[in-house]
This record gives sequence, C-alpha cells and structure tokens, in this order.
Amino acid sequence: MTNLMKQRLFWPVAMLALLLIGNLIFEPGFFSVELRDGHLFGSLIDILRQGSPLMLVALGMTLVIATGGIDLSVGAVVAISGALACQQIAGLDDQGAVGGVLVAVALALLLCAGLGLWNGFLVGVVGIQPIIATLILMVAGRGVAQLITDGQIINVNSPPYKTIAAGFLASIPVPVIIAAALVAAVALVIRRSAFGMLLESVGGNAGASRLAGIRSRRLIIIAYVACAVCAGVAGLMVSSTVSSADGNNAGLLIELDAILAVVIGGTSLLGGRFSIAGTVVGALLIKTLDTTVYTIGIPPEVTLLFKAVVVVVLCLVQSPAFRARLSRRQPAEVSA
Repeated sequence: MTNLMKQRLFWPVAMLALLLIGNLIFEPGFFSVELRDGHLFGSLIDILRQGSPLMLVALGMTLVIATGGIDLSVGAVVAISGALACQQIAGLDDQGAVGGVLVAVALALLLCAGLGLWNGFLVGVVGIQPIIATLILMVAGRGVAQLITDGQIINVNSPPYKTIAAGFLASIPVPVIIAAALVAAVALVIRRSAFGMLLESVGGNAGASRLAGIRSRRLIIIAYVACAVCAGVAGLMVSSTVSSADGNNAGLLIELDAILAVVIGGTSLLGGRFSIAGTVVGALLIKTLDTTVYTIGIPPEVTLLFKAVVVVVLCLVQSPAFRARLSRRQPAEVSA
C-alpha cells in the first residue's frame, strides 16, 4: 500500500474517486448512464463533455510546462479561435454548408498556430521569460478577439458548427471524441518517439541540452505551437456550445484551471517532468469539483472557498515532504 501511495497518480485518482462517491451519496443516480435516441446521457458523460475544453488546454499547457515554461495566453487564444470561426461562418451565404464551416475552422486553427509560433519565438529565440512573453498575448489577445468581432457578440446558426460541441458519434459526444483523440495522439508521439524525452531534457536544463546537440529552441517553439492549437480547438468547442463568440468572456481564466490541472496531475512547474495521464485526471477532477458544488448545494458565495480548500488538501497530501512530516509526528503523539 505504501508503494501504491508513492505513485504519482495515486492521490489525484483517490481524490477524484472520493468526489465521485460524494456525489453518489447526495444523488443516488449520479453514476447512471442512459441511452436516449442512440445518445449517451448522464452526469458522468456531462463531466467528460464539459471537461473536454479544459482537458485540451491543459494538454497543451503540459507540453509547455515540460520545457520549463508557462503559457498565460491560452485563454485569449480560446477567445480568438472562437471569434474568427464565428466571424467567418456568420459571413457565409449558407451557414449550414459543411465546406464553409471546415474552412472557418481551419483558418481559426491556423491563426492559433501562428500565435503559438509568436510565443515560441519570444521564448525560444528572443529569450524573454515565458511568463512575460505570454503575458503580452494574454493582454493583447482579448483586443484581437474584439477587433475580429468588431466589439460585438457574434451569433451563428450553423448545424455543422454546432456539432463540434453538441454532436454525437457512435453514441459518444463529439467533444469527448476530439479530446480523447488529441490526448491519444500526443501520448503516442511522446511515448513512441524521443520527443517526450527531449522535452524533459530541455525542461531540466535547456543550456545543457543545447550543448549536447539538442535543438532546444525548435522544441520550445513546437511546444508553444501545439499548446496554442490545443487552445484553439478548445475555443471552437466553447463557441460552438453557445453558437456565438464573446471576445471578452470566452475562455476567461481557463489558463489558471489548466495550470492547476497540470500541477494536480504531478507535472513539475520547474520543467523536466510531466505526465499526460496526470493532466487528464487533473482536468476531470476540476470539472468533477464544479459538478460537486451544484450537486451538494454549496451556496454560491462559498463556492470558490470550497474549491480552494479541496485543492489545498489535495496538494498537501500529494506533497512527500508534508506526508513525511505528518508520519514523523504520529509516533510522538502516540508515545505522549
């Protein structure tokens, strides 16, 4: 059991299981999953669906943090992606045209990749500290989204675009499939190639990696581009959910939830050590926590405090130093 508790994913998974059981106590049908009109519905399905955008943003953030960086601009990228896609779709003669929607989606993701390239250039080539480099786009990005939408909330009525957030494929929600596919693709690239090891090498010591012949600048740029594209896909999901683009509020503060999910999953903020599976568990834990707040009827005025307490408890039990200190005190208390 002691060895199991030392596993990186033990405490996040244990806390996630505890939250799910807590929800089950307050709502006996919480684990029930129904098949209606060929589509899966239920609280667990809702957590997966609603957690998909956060999972994608956290996925990209994991790659960046693995290099020793951080990306504060992902929330702005989420807003820009949705803004450009909706602006393009709103200008179509037929918003139901699949081809037109695909072009809009491709343009949005292309712009996001360009924004990631900009962040990667500032960090990897110019040498600006990641928190400062991405703070520039975090501030300016909302302005870019407002410019794209002309300061208005753009509403669209496009069934193909709505499918990104509300569609089903083989009874499974489309956003869940998209998130699972991207997570699997990134995990495959990391585990089946040297990419993951090189990222950890750069995050551990970029200077030493460069001296060893690793092209650290290129890896850093790739990580930021991948992060921005993941945020762009999340932005498409967010805007598709409400069939509109809101440059001010879309993706607001999602960067903080993404960083929290990455940390909960066991990735080191200092770089050099990361876990994709841990990030997925962390994102699901945060979304389950949101669901728990509504399920057990926590008053809105103490919602943030409740979430903060749960996160603090989880971080403490994850800390080997805290557990070691706690275990040293227990015999002393018994002997007294």
